[in-house]
Amino acid sequence: MRLAPIVLAALALTVAACDGGGDPVQQALRDASAENHAATVQEGVVSAPGHGAAAHAVTPGDQAFAGSEAEMHARMGTASGATVDEAYIAKMIEHHRGAVAMADVALAQSHDPEIRRMAQAVKDTQTREIAEMQAWRAATQPTP
Repeated sequence: MRLAPIVLAALALTVAACDGGGDPVQQALRDASAENHAATVQEGVVSAPGHGAAAHAVTPGDQAFAGSEAEMHARMGTASGATVDEAYIAKMIEHHRGAVAMADVALAQSHDPEIRRMAQAVKDTQTREIAEMQAWRAATQPTP
């Protein structure tokens, strides 16, 4: 019997169980991660997620999205809710706002008609979905 895969699976489950949305340590880690990402982008080097320690110089394209990306990650990190449903809605609203901000960058700076068409479609769809999620949140909150 191979014990290592079982131990790794148990460790993964333990870590996942500890990942609470309201945990102040987790929140501090999320905040630090967003700050580090923003600082890294400003310094001109970005590590590609999922590619180990590989890093590349920040391109003008990366720089165009750095602010909106960092803000989206920071806002998602602070969005929360008492239930999974409420937290999901809070975090997805911020995620969609980030998509709208990135679409705005593309609309302002891209000259490619197809990119502009896709960016406008993303902006329209995500804006509508934000309104739907906000309506759900308003409908489910108790009245005072």
